[in-house]
Amino acid sequence: MGKQVMGKAWIESVIITGLFVGTTDILLAFLSQYIKTGNFAEKMFLYIAGGATGLEQSMTGGFWTELLGLFFHYFIALSFTALFFYLYPKWKILSYNIYLTGILYAVFVNLVMRYIILPFTPLPSQPFILSRAFIDWITLGIVLGIPIVYFAGKFYSARIDSK
Repeated sequence: MGKQVMGKAWIESVIITGLFVGTTDILLAFLSQYIKTGNFAEKMFLYIAGGATGLEQSMTGGFWTELLGLFFHYFIALSFTALFFYLYPKWKILSYNIYLTGILYAVFVNLVMRYIILPFTPLPSQPFILSRAFIDWITLGIVLGIPIVYFAGKFYSARIDSK
């Protein structure tokens, strides 16, 4: 796993994995919101767009604002996927255990979003509740972390096997 190849195959793997985890993550968000409220979260992408435009403006937005929210959602998913794919061959410990690494990467993603990214947006801060964070970390680990680790491992083992 020494030298990393960031060519066409790497980009394709990152995009496919990022689209997969972005889709499973947003589906989980919709499902979670439905379970909590009994209603479909029609304004989910408007809320996400509020990170750039502010909630007052985004919640009254239309198609283009929703598209902006969709873009930001997948941009974030693809960015965290690319970061993991970049680090995977550099840090051997990341290939130690797919499940543990996936959950820990989900915790990392959640904490980076909560304490580094979101404070720079006009979105209101949410209180930290450990029990809720634990549930978020496990579910995010299942839909984002573990798939990213799995697909990164497959990508790099295929590179080694083909040599």
